[in-house]
Amino acid sequence: MASAQVRATDGTVLRERELPAELFDAPINVPVMHQVVVAGLAAQRAGTHSTKTRGEVSGGGRKPWRQKGTGRARQGSNRAPHWMGGGISHGPRSRDHSIRVNRKMRKAALRSALTDALQSGKVAVVDGLTFDGPRTKDAVGLLEALELRGKVLLVIHEPDEFVEKSFRNLDSVKIDYPGNLSTYDLLDADRVLFTAQALDVLSGRAPQPAEAPAAKAAPAARRTRTPRARATDEPVDEPTTEDADQDQADPDASGQDQEDQEQGGVER
Repeated sequence: MASAQVRATDGTVLRERELPAELFDAPINVPVMHQVVVAGLAAQRAGTHSTKTRGEVSGGGRKPWRQKGTGRARQGSNRAPHWMGGGISHGPRSRDHSIRVNRKMRKAALRSALTDALQSGKVAVVDGLTFDGPRTKDAVGLLEALELRGKVLLVIHEPDEFVEKSFRNLDSVKIDYPGNLSTYDLLDADRVLFTAQALDVLSGRAPQPAEAPAAKAAPAARRTRTPRARATDEPVDEPTTEDADQDQADPDASGQDQEDQEQGGVER
């Protein structure tokens, strides 16, 4: 089982801490680490370098001298590559230097770099790292107490203004975060200093803030759509309740009125 000593800021050993085996006890794959490092360095190149060919430089529109009779070698343009001020043959051109590396390879390279750092004795763990103010003297005292020399990679769990400003004046110290660790930084550093909180974040054991359960919203009332009458349809008079009651009371009334109207029409 991979483990490391947790020290205080004065250098005293507090306890022994077990490290996650999936990160610090993984097989070391050197070719994958090399490919990821090369891709990382290539991504930092701007790719804006460019030279002009003989077709892009100015001048050279006419033949320097006539073809024969001068005793000199024949020339067609004074902007040829072998002329001073001429074009550049096979020079660098603007291009993208990035190399595609998938996520699985990056994770494998990071695990290999962490394992190599632990096995080579580069890993150190400090219990807590808190400064009262930005003082470079406190940062130098911490490095001397932990016996850290050379290039030091300091990994903290979250941004801290006092810690970052205290180490900012030291050219040999680089500050990083667990989610931003790179294989190149781990391999380039002579010592790697983790805080206990940074190891918790790196291994996924950092406490997460509890979220209050969201209240369920009441279901909205379902609206029923009523069919609209078309513009070409004629309005229909619907019978009211009074007409319906009257028809039920005297069902032959409507028929008698119709007969009286017919008889009156005949008499006229």
